[in-house]
Amino acid sequence: MAEQERGLSRALSAPARAVSRILAPAPAVTARPALPEHGTGLVDFALYVDGVRQDGEWTYQSAYASARSTKHAFVWIGLHEPTPEEFSGIAEAFNLHELAVEDAVKAFQRPKLEQYEDMTFAVVRTARYMPHAQLTETSEVIETGSVMLFIGEHYVITVRHGAACRLRPVREELERRHELLAQGPWAVFHGVVDRIVDIYLDVAAAVEDDLEMLEASVFSRERRSNIQEIYQLKRELVEFKRAVMPLQRPLQLLVSGQIGGVPKEPRRYIRDVNDHLQRVIEQLLSYDDLLNSVLQARLAQVTVDQNNDMRKIASWAAIAAVPTALAGIYGMNFKFMPELEWRYGYPMVLTLIIVICGSLYRFLRRSGWL
Repeated sequence: MAEQERGLSRALSAPARAVSRILAPAPAVTARPALPEHGTGLVDFALYVDGVRQDGEWTYQSAYASARSTKHAFVWIGLHEPTPEEFSGIAEAFNLHELAVEDAVKAFQRPKLEQYEDMTFAVVRTARYMPHAQLTETSEVIETGSVMLFIGEHYVITVRHGAACRLRPVREELERRHELLAQGPWAVFHGVVDRIVDIYLDVAAAVEDDLEMLEASVFSRERRSNIQEIYQLKRELVEFKRAVMPLQRPLQLLVSGQIGGVPKEPRRYIRDVNDHLQRVIEQLLSYDDLLNSVLQARLAQVTVDQNNDMRKIASWAAIAAVPTALAGIYGMNFKFMPELEWRYGYPMVLTLIIVICGSLYRFLRRSGWL
């Protein structure tokens, strides 16, 4: 227990630790800890009553006890890439299931929704578009991460991995909408998932721009994209689909009411998020089909180019065969051969070679082989 309390104390800012040592025997967390968003461990922690953030200093245990004894109250803890030591104290204070805790510490889990007695554990994959001047065979188009949520009757704990989706704007937006935040922890779930899906829409729009430029490049006369560039975008699209597609099942369970404990009002908002998710999925499926078509078109172009090259090689080989044949004939070491002693034999053979080769070139040129 002492190790856990020391882990929690390290997550606080220096001023907060000084105040907590004076006012309470246990390490306390201020209402708004001055911690960097990009650091690991604790990002924010607060007690909410009727959707209003409560000022004061709390330990996890005291805040949770206050939430359980107060109507329409819950605790919201935000974490970013916590270590097992940093998370162990929270897991003990809120009696979190060990399997869910193990998944929360590990990043990049598959999107899912699981229930453990009085707690629901959700995993949502995040994504963001990586701007780039030009698509290449090594371009990173989409970066993914994950957000885990522990949702209980009087608490919600968000654990973020990666930099694909910051959750501080979600908290600030919900704190301005007291009537929605008063709905409890599931309102936080809606706010987090809604922001993630909105970013999905932005990523899908940016990928569509890349796809249009790639399509124009494939059919351009000046420059044609390499197959490696098409394959790279297709690979990035597959990564995006792995983040988006599995989220359908958890949202369907919530919308259909198969997951208990979800208030009616947040469920309506989640239904709207599910509609947006379906739109993203439809876009991804269409992008995948279009990218397959672009890839097939580029492969067909490569095949046509190879055929054109083979025809050119064959045409020049046919032209080169004429002087080779005549030179081979007159290069034979026979004593009695026609025209060997003829004065104009040599210029006549050269003229014959030029005429035949010129006629072949003109014929092959008109046939499109040269």
